[in-house]
Amino acid sequence: MELQGNLLERTWHHSRFQDVAHLVTLKQKKGLSISLAFPTLNEEATIGKEILVIKTELMDRYPLLDEIVVIDSSSQDKTREIAQRFGARVYESKTILTSYGSYKGKGENLWKSLYVLKGDIIVWVDADISNISPKFVYALVGPLLEYDSIGYVKAFYERPMQSAKGIMPSGGGRVTEILVRPLFSLYYPELAYFIQPLSGEYAGRRTILERLSFSVGYGVELGHLLDLYHEYGMGIFAQVDLDIRVHRNQSTEALGKMAYGILRTFFNRAQRYGEAQILRDLHPYHLTLQVEGDQHRIQRHEIPATERPPMIEIPEYQNRFKRESNP
Repeated sequence: MELQGNLLERTWHHSRFQDVAHLVTLKQKKGLSISLAFPTLNEEATIGKEILVIKTELMDRYPLLDEIVVIDSSSQDKTREIAQRFGARVYESKTILTSYGSYKGKGENLWKSLYVLKGDIIVWVDADISNISPKFVYALVGPLLEYDSIGYVKAFYERPMQSAKGIMPSGGGRVTEILVRPLFSLYYPELAYFIQPLSGEYAGRRTILERLSFSVGYGVELGHLLDLYHEYGMGIFAQVDLDIRVHRNQSTEALGKMAYGILRTFFNRAQRYGEAQILRDLHPYHLTLQVEGDQHRIQRHEIPATERPPMIEIPEYQNRFKRESNP
């Protein structure tokens, strides 16, 4: 079936794909394999439950997934031990492709996961989800199995926030609404149709993901959307409603660092595609003000802006998957 129209016409509720047995049939008919990876850093409180729930339903009961892998950023808690105990294959990011060095950041974990994962379809899910459910995986895989024209699927959801007055039913996604959606509205209005462009749950085809560069830090999701938009157009995208995602909320300071990293990636892409010109070098540090007694003091934070090249350009990757570097 050909899909037409804007992104909202490729926006579905997770229940649209809840027949997991049907998805398994499609997977087998098309000869595809599917990998799930969790990028982790100190997630001992949630990673065990996430692996248990997904593995029980989508590997043991229904063979939708072929592997579950954890890519860890040298956690100081028991994340790796717990993940291994519950049945995931576990790697420390710094031990993968060691000749290329290692950086701290989620994007680094995602990039390196492409090397160790085996699947034709890759699913990435954050490891801090308290209300984990199989829908966090099958709903992202569903559009890729049903529609060959779709190559990249994002999740969206309500994100409750904790406050002094208790739990508010929504209010998450502050960086999206204050920063990213205004940027998209100005530069790329079609991308403003993403309900949560920065969500940490998404899936894509390996043949597409391996051709993307990866910001090692906070800008990885935005960088993907901009690169895919320019290379393939809006028709490659879909998004799926997962209802509610419960996780820990970030502090304002943490959100500021995130926004800085996202802006660095945005300016990098805007220049790369000839859609903006930066007339001076960007300052290399994110600056915050801290109160010490009756004085305000500047603190400098180095936010990684490194871009990893498309994995398809890495010789070790080419040798591992034995495929041509051209589409």
